[in-house]
Amino acid sequence: MADSSIEKAAPAPDVSSAEHSQEEVVRPTGWKYKEIRLGGRFYIPYYASPIVQLLVVSLVCFMCPGMYNALSGMGGGGQVDRTAANDANTALYSTFAVVSFFAGTFTNVLGIKTALAFGGIGYSIYIASFLSYNHNQNYGFVVFSGAFLGICAGLLWCAQGAIMMSYPPEKSKGRYISWFWMIFNLGGVIGSLIPLGQNIHTTTNSAVNDGTYIGFLVLTLIGAGLATCLVHTRNVVRYDGSRIIMMKNPSWKTEILGLWQTFLSDPYIVALFPMFFASNWFYTYHFNDVNLAQFNTRTRALNGVLYWSSQIVGALVFGIALDRVPVRRRLRAQGCWVALFVLTFVIWGGGYDFQKDYTRDEVNAGLDTPDDTSDDYEKMDWTSSGYVGPMFLYIFYGFYDAAWQTSVYWYMGTLTNNGRKLANFAGFYKGIQSAGGAIMWRLDNLGIPFMNLFASCWALLAGSLVVGLPVILWKVKDTVSLEEDLKFSDETAEEVLGRKRREEEEDKEAKV
Repeated sequence: MADSSIEKAAPAPDVSSAEHSQEEVVRPTGWKYKEIRLGGRFYIPYYASPIVQLLVVSLVCFMCPGMYNALSGMGGGGQVDRTAANDANTALYSTFAVVSFFAGTFTNVLGIKTALAFGGIGYSIYIASFLSYNHNQNYGFVVFSGAFLGICAGLLWCAQGAIMMSYPPEKSKGRYISWFWMIFNLGGVIGSLIPLGQNIHTTTNSAVNDGTYIGFLVLTLIGAGLATCLVHTRNVVRYDGSRIIMMKNPSWKTEILGLWQTFLSDPYIVALFPMFFASNWFYTYHFNDVNLAQFNTRTRALNGVLYWSSQIVGALVFGIALDRVPVRRRLRAQGCWVALFVLTFVIWGGGYDFQKDYTRDEVNAGLDTPDDTSDDYEKMDWTSSGYVGPMFLYIFYGFYDAAWQTSVYWYMGTLTNNGRKLANFAGFYKGIQSAGGAIMWRLDNLGIPFMNLFASCWALLAGSLVVGLPVILWKVKDTVSLEEDLKFSDETAEEVLGRKRREEEEDKEAKV
């Protein structure tokens, strides 16, 4: 391994688990492995611990995808005419889908730090294109930035998924996923507060001002730079002394073959593809066909704050429940499926009642006569008498999104603890997800009726749950053995286990 010198240290309480031993564990020396004690019981975890590395990647996503989400949540990329933003997002998700499917290979070869840092750059260019568009309507730059962002985002999200699913201890994956999702969506909240503050007196339907785009641009640049602060995966050590299971010497050949081997060893993952496909399908409907279609500029910004805030709550609720509920993991997985199924019909049933009251033709009235406001569709303000109901619907849409994403990531994390395989799973997830997003952005740009798009969201979510149920029933286990995890790696048990973990594995084998 990278650090040949080691020290014996009494492990600090694992912040991700209530259960910890006071036995000595093997931990490397060096500043990356030194904790900062703040009195008797409080401490700052060492830098190369999974929790600190998760915090770094969460902050990167807070500043990069978080700002993208805030801008997208405004509808039309903050513009009145959604055409440029829709075409940019179609290009984005098209390249995103292709790159993501092979992103596990690139991430395993290049390393998580490189993949994440390169990925962050694309978000800065994307934001800059809309700042430019405010002045020169450079449609080509916006579409190009979307396509380039798709390449960058494919690598960023693959690296993020590998960290979030493979770094935590097996019993703490739900909490790690929820912690990431909460910090990441806090970026959407803060990002939405920027246009809200900039446009708080804008009661008409207009584009956001330059200050909004400049604020987003600065934050995305900081986020891209922050990615370089990650340590290499081989240097991450858990509190029990164990390391992340990866390939010691990955090459393009081994990782391309590894992509194919993932399908051979885990063909059932295909049954989760519809859930992957559905996970970004509804964003276009939420942002363009609800928020942009029904609300004025300042109210759209407020809705964005509420939408991303509710995602924090949704991630917290589901993340804690997936780890803390005192039943076996298989039963938790099945209970999670039931909860998602119920939420799908309750929340989207309320959405159907709202969607019945307006059509695309009504919303688009007056677009052909921009100088004449007399025939414009009157959009809702937060002072409007009928705002409260749609506001809560939009909040529940955000809660549902976080519940869905947290659950799907957790399901993938229950199937293996192997970082190499989980990088491929994350790539599949983002690739299939992005393909759905690309199609939906294009359908919206073609002017498909709002009700048709709504129905596609509801049907796809419900149907994908049914298709994925066999995996949840028969493939999610209470634990995955170390022997099974090591099959997809060239590492040995001695290389990845600390003393405490070795003793635990030996006890398991003795009981079998």
